[in-house]
Amino acid sequence: VQLQASGGGQVQAGDSLRLSCRASGRPLSSYSVSWFRSDPGNEPEFVSGITYNGASTYYADSVRGRFTISKDAAQNTVYLQMNNLAPQDSAVYYCAAHLNVGVPRRDFSRNDFRGQGTQVTVSS
Repeated sequence: VQLQASGGGQVQAGDSLRLSCRASGRPLSSYSVSWFRSDPGNEPEFVSGITYNGASTYYADSVRGRFTISKDAAQNTVYLQMNNLAPQDSAVYYCAAHLNVGVPRRDFSRNDFRGQGTQVTVSS
């Protein structure tokens, strides 16, 4: 599976962005998918995850209520809708996929496939 993350940009505090993680090579129907973010010098931290069938979603406390993860099987894409963005949300965002029917893996390095990042910058 190859993962292509996109949708980042530079916005003002309070604005919204929607990130996309498009997969190619295999359908995501058998994969849990997670979003991570990292600052320079730091390990990627878990932001949100969704199970293989889209039935369950998971969020870091820092984004719960503001971010929404969703899965579009027809587009083979996972989205992260980010509302009410704050400067502390600025980071490089990555998506990752794991072949399983359980809970998404919150350790970036333990996912089977990891995409390149997309930069999100939020100014105050």
